[in-house]
Amino acid sequence: MPRAIICVLDSFGIGGAPDAEKYGDEGADTFGHIARECANGNADREGLRAGPLTLPNLDALGLGAAAKSATGNLAPGFSAQNTAGVWANAIEVSNGKDTPSGHWEMAGVPVPFDWGYFPNTDPCFPPNLIEKFLEQARLPGILGNVHASGTKIIDDLGAQSVTTGKPICYTSVDSVFQIAAHETEFGLERLYEICAIARKLVDPLTIGRVIARPYVGDETAGFTRTYNRRDFAIPPPEPTILDRVKSAGRNTFAVGKISDIFAAHGVTHKLKAPGNMAMFDKTLEALEMATDGDLVFANFVDFDSEYGHRRDVAGYANALEQFDARIPELIAKLRDDDLVIFTADHGNDPTWRGTDHTREQVPVLCFSSSLGKGAAGTRQTFADIGETVAWWLRIPRGDHGRSFL
Repeated sequence: MPRAIICVLDSFGIGGAPDAEKYGDEGADTFGHIARECANGNADREGLRAGPLTLPNLDALGLGAAAKSATGNLAPGFSAQNTAGVWANAIEVSNGKDTPSGHWEMAGVPVPFDWGYFPNTDPCFPPNLIEKFLEQARLPGILGNVHASGTKIIDDLGAQSVTTGKPICYTSVDSVFQIAAHETEFGLERLYEICAIARKLVDPLTIGRVIARPYVGDETAGFTRTYNRRDFAIPPPEPTILDRVKSAGRNTFAVGKISDIFAAHGVTHKLKAPGNMAMFDKTLEALEMATDGDLVFANFVDFDSEYGHRRDVAGYANALEQFDARIPELIAKLRDDDLVIFTADHGNDPTWRGTDHTREQVPVLCFSSSLGKGAAGTRQTFADIGETVAWWLRIPRGDHGRSFL
């Protein structure tokens, strides 16, 4: 019986979302702009990388073709033809350009409601929400209470948080309530505890995620966020492909932040590690453990958190090249009837204004030894990914999307 693997290159959009203008993102193109900057020599960094963006394995699976289908433009150095597998470009129907929406939809469940957001004001959180939070979490107060870049606000307020015992609370254009605190001075478990309290308090506001953002360091050396981030998410409104796989008596291996995104629904095994390459190792480990009919679902968050949000073109390009170089390792471990899909959940164009996600189409690059090469064209919902996996694993189909294989 076959197995399926979904690898999410978090934020690796390929431009061209039809409704991008609605989000202020008309013209955003994560992949295309990175390729352009590399081709122009603007993404060279001594000791890291240089020259054109080189992703031979993803391109062979149809990355260049999928991006051309999305935007009408061929990225410099890439081909419009795939030499292996089946490619598609997919359009999101859920409102928003956030992590839960993209992942839930690709797992077969488009978001049927509008997320709640906090206004871009100072302060940004409702006073009654903060009052309840301070009381229930037994806190002397909070710092921040604004829209902010996560790294900058920790640089600005990290020392004050340690001194006062007040966590740093902030948000963005996404539906999030983020809480940062020092991992040792404030305490990691204490941070998780107050995030769980905040999760319940923001439920009536339909806020997608409360995110624990632990950091370490001091005022002299500077502060650095750690990999002990945890997302406290609303559960999906319907059973996803993870639930359906689990209900069929199979295993679902959630690698990275997948379990957090789905509020652990449908997850039988959870694997985490710091960094994309360690996450790739965990994906291979999960594949070794997976048996007939199982699903491995992996998220590679560094593309988004380390490079997209930080507008680091060279870092993003290097991370893509590192990931691409390891694809043959994964393919070598596949059985003849296994299916692997490389995709993304939204965009985060590092050449774009601001530091937030961008509304983009995503690549859907499929490989199996039992598949020929071909094109599935433009998919009108990410849910086609989940339904393709359902069809491949021979489990009942869901209510949204359809298989393209």
